[in-house]
Amino acid sequence: MDILFAQIQADLRSNDALRQSGALLQALQQSAAGRDISVIAKTAVEEIVAAPASAVCKKLSFDLIRSTRLTADLWDSVCTGVRADLHFPDPDVTAAAVSILAAMPSYSLSKLIMDSNTEISACFDSISDNLRFSITETLGCILARDDMVTLCENNVNLLDKVSNWWARIGQNMLDKSDAVAKVAFESVGRLFQEFDSKRMSRLAGDKLVDSENSLAIRSNWVSSMVDFVWKRRNTLMSRSLILPVENFRATVFPLVYSVKAVASGSVEVIRKVSKAAASGANGSVVDSNAEKLVGVSDVVTHLAPFLASSLDPALIFEVGINMLYLADVPGGKPEWASQSIIAILMLWDRQEFSSARESIVRAVVTNLHLLELHMQVSLFKRLLLMVRNLRAESDRMHALACICRTALCVDLFAKESVRRGQKPLAGTDIASLFEDARVRDDLNSVTSKSLFREELVASLVESCFQLSLPLPEQTNSGMESRVIGALAYGTGYGALNWTEPALEVVEVCRPCVKWDCDGRIYAIDCYLKLLVRLCHIYDTRGGVKTVKDGASQDQILNETRLQNLQRELVKDLREVTTPRVCARLIWAVAEHINLDGLDPLLADDPEDTLNIIVSNIHKVLFNIDSSANASNRLQDVQAILLSAQRLGSRDPRAGQLLTKELEEFRNSGLADSVNKHQCRFILQRIKYVQNHPDSRWAGVSEARGDYPFSHHKLTVQFYEAASAQDRKLEGLVHKAILELWRPDPSELTILLTKGIDSKLLKVMPAAYTLTGSSDPCYVEAYHLADSSDGRITLHLKVLNLTELELNRVDIRVGLSGALYFMDGSPQAVRQLRNLVSQDPVLCSVTVGVSHFERCALFVQVLYYPFYGSGAIGDYDGDYTEEDPQIMRQKRSSRPELGEPVILRCQPYKIPLTELLLPHKISPVEFFRLWPSLPAVVEYTGTYMYEGSGFKATAAQQYGSSPFLSGLKSLSSKPFHSVCSHIIRTVAGFQLCYAAKTWFGGFVGMMVFGASEVSRNVDLGDETTTMLCKFVIRASDASITKEIESDLQGWLDDLTDGAVEYVPEDEVKEAAAERLRISMERIALLKAAQPPPKTPKSDDEEEEEAEDEKEKNGEKKDGEKNGKPKGTLSKLTAEEVEHMALQAAVLQEWHMLCKERSTQVN
Repeated sequence: MDILFAQIQADLRSNDALRQSGALLQALQQSAAGRDISVIAKTAVEEIVAAPASAVCKKLSFDLIRSTRLTADLWDSVCTGVRADLHFPDPDVTAAAVSILAAMPSYSLSKLIMDSNTEISACFDSISDNLRFSITETLGCILARDDMVTLCENNVNLLDKVSNWWARIGQNMLDKSDAVAKVAFESVGRLFQEFDSKRMSRLAGDKLVDSENSLAIRSNWVSSMVDFVWKRRNTLMSRSLILPVENFRATVFPLVYSVKAVASGSVEVIRKVSKAAASGANGSVVDSNAEKLVGVSDVVTHLAPFLASSLDPALIFEVGINMLYLADVPGGKPEWASQSIIAILMLWDRQEFSSARESIVRAVVTNLHLLELHMQVSLFKRLLLMVRNLRAESDRMHALACICRTALCVDLFAKESVRRGQKPLAGTDIASLFEDARVRDDLNSVTSKSLFREELVASLVESCFQLSLPLPEQTNSGMESRVIGALAYGTGYGALNWTEPALEVVEVCRPCVKWDCDGRIYAIDCYLKLLVRLCHIYDTRGGVKTVKDGASQDQILNETRLQNLQRELVKDLREVTTPRVCARLIWAVAEHINLDGLDPLLADDPEDTLNIIVSNIHKVLFNIDSSANASNRLQDVQAILLSAQRLGSRDPRAGQLLTKELEEFRNSGLADSVNKHQCRFILQRIKYVQNHPDSRWAGVSEARGDYPFSHHKLTVQFYEAASAQDRKLEGLVHKAILELWRPDPSELTILLTKGIDSKLLKVMPAAYTLTGSSDPCYVEAYHLADSSDGRITLHLKVLNLTELELNRVDIRVGLSGALYFMDGSPQAVRQLRNLVSQDPVLCSVTVGVSHFERCALFVQVLYYPFYGSGAIGDYDGDYTEEDPQIMRQKRSSRPELGEPVILRCQPYKIPLTELLLPHKISPVEFFRLWPSLPAVVEYTGTYMYEGSGFKATAAQQYGSSPFLSGLKSLSSKPFHSVCSHIIRTVAGFQLCYAAKTWFGGFVGMMVFGASEVSRNVDLGDETTTMLCKFVIRASDASITKEIESDLQGWLDDLTDGAVEYVPEDEVKEAAAERLRISMERIALLKAAQPPPKTPKSDDEEEEEAEDEKEKNGEKKDGEKNGKPKGTLSKLTAEEVEHMALQAAVLQEWHMLCKERSTQVN
């Protein structure tokens, strides 16, 4: 291999273009095979990039550079070479040089662009197509990126240049060369895409945080390009038609984006952000609505033929997607959408473009609402089939959520139209929408291996729940407005209109209770929850209402349907396969069934509803097969006992039947002691109700519409694979439904509505100084973290404090912990040139984080005070200009570096809390999860606060309590505050927090606090010590291990240094010391009878009360030997303390009651 590399290097050093290009091709082969070719790259830079060579060799050497890593010195040589090539007479060489600009690191790019801006501008006017193509393509890549926007933000001259270049790229869309025109269209499309998605900036690795100015700069470019395309739209359409057909695809997006932006009014919004409208330059001429509509339909007419006649699947897809994007412009026609959806579905049928199956389905389901009702109905069954075949879960869920929402829309819309006197449309009710044979078979079969049916039922039911909530406000006339319009049209007149489609959903999905899904019950749970909610709303306990009661015809019909459904479900009870579902179904039905409506003559009939329910209760209670024990039978028995109690209290006959069953269960060996006690209690209740039929309290068993099992998610103590799958499915369904029904507003919308207060415009964090006070260079740093990409960017500011101008300063950055550089190198070097005295220079380093661990960046500054002073003596021969060898030597000769001065800076530590994200979780969920988290770490911390616990308690009533002062900074840390309890009487608290690491591990934290009065009180304010016990539990031992390795450091990260860590042995010693002092005092009290008539001072009494609380254990021994009496009262010290505490609690209670009554009034 070494011989081969030596041969390649020798060829590169030869002056023969043919040998050089052959060597470069060989080197590229080696690079593709995964070998390290950095040695060859070095030679290529020195011999070809930095020296005159042919265009082909330049191009190949730039490809070689892209495939390897260069040191900062070599990048310098590349910059020098590129600068020289921009003046080169052969335009192909210049084109090759321009193409490398996109691969340059951003720190060296800005200077190069500023220095060579005239040459770059001249490239646009070149007569060579190749050079115009190269400059348009390269600038189109660079100028849309984040780092370029940031450079423009700090440099006004550069901003003007870049804005002019964008204008030139726009004009190049009409260039006479097809290749240039195509690449200009692509570049403009990229600018628009970047404005919305920032995809390229992420790929380039610049995850920079937007400031207000950078957003204004980018939106200024976008709005000017949109204006350009809108004004020249006809010319651009004509130009795109004479492009070769394979290039036509690139022209679609920029045209459609601009026309849509103008027609939907979003360009006004963009102008507002760009602050250009203030000057009135852009927004002076406003097009009429008619002109906008004509513009849109022109573009549609321009694109439509390609849907029918094109043979290229990618082109059909691109045109179809973009026409759908135009179809929801105000005034858009449903035909535009139906044309493109039909064309996209043809691709599915032709089995072409199969790699984009997910995209095809996503495109169709997302735009379903743009179609007319007939078309939606006709597509429905076909879509269900397509969605079933999707592989990726998230795509399938999103599609199902869209389909379920559309089904509810269609149903509501059709019903409301019939109410308004229009002709009914066949097949619009939910039952017939889901009438497809395969779906029906799926729903009706008991055992089926497909998860699809569970996903379908869960999505349908969750969509019904979303419909029962108020619809989200319409913020803009985007895609969602039609959906919200259709739903509002259907639900606008009756608050209960959502229950009609929900009732149909419950009827369609009824067979799900018989399913056997290997223990998974999430979908069935959802179904029962909706059933219970509907029964409660229609009050099925009270039977079917009559017209005399004021019920409408619709209501009577719905209630009759529900009653019939309940009877069917009771009959289904015999066929239910899983005991858990059986128990929950019994609860859902028994709680809401109309017992008064049962025929008393059928009391002995085994088909009677009540008899079936009771026999199934018996079945669950006496279920002894092994699978029931494995799947946590306790829960099923609890659920059954609960429904037996409520059912028995409601009806005398049910009471008699259940008494018999419960007696039998209680005396059998299957009931444990808790169940026996519970049965006794239930039997007493049923007996009481039977003996006092008149004085029965009506509220005892009122139906609340609650389904108490929805948060019974089994903890790890009862681990089942099925329940883990249930949790996963629940997460997927909830995510898809919420994204669709309550989408988060886009970054742009937030910025426009909230403006400068928006969370997206991050405030720059505080910077830390890394150097000492007498160092010749001053370095300060701050970091920005981006959890979505798992990256941290360190921003450094370097200031030369010497009187000299430093020609060269190297910043080296090393890493420790879980950090790594994107390109895999062990350290990063940033070379800064010409640091003028007192002039700050900025540079940044981005690193990735691989796992949750403490990490730090180590910065070293090397500066070369003698750099460039001892240069090599120039060779001045007679023939220097002609001699290429000497030219090359002169070109590659570098000034001497001289000895560097090395400054080692303090390490920049990344706080551990930075690698956490707040995790929203309800208190119920949190306490369910808490005991099952395997890794635990406990430690104690203290802080002082001013004022006594009593004063702090008083302040707590007004919201700001001084005794939480040490934990103030927790509110700004990435923890979700789950719940907090303030215990006012003793000035203590309990706080619960939840977070997730960037890598998915769960971290729960509880903080328990208790105040202690400081003994040595100086004059002035009294201070009190707060003793905090921190308990942290995590899903993974590596997390707690990391926290435990430096507890004080973790506390500093958490509370910004306010809380001090106390080792466990010190805590024990302090407790023992307090106990000893209090014991001595008690011994003294017991020994010496206190002199009469000298009452204790308040302070002593308070201290003694504190001590008494702390030594509860020891107190009891003293009590046996007779209690020491006080002189003033007959009460012992313990009784006095007890009464005082009682009085304090009662006082607190009165205050709270007063507050509450004033609030109510």
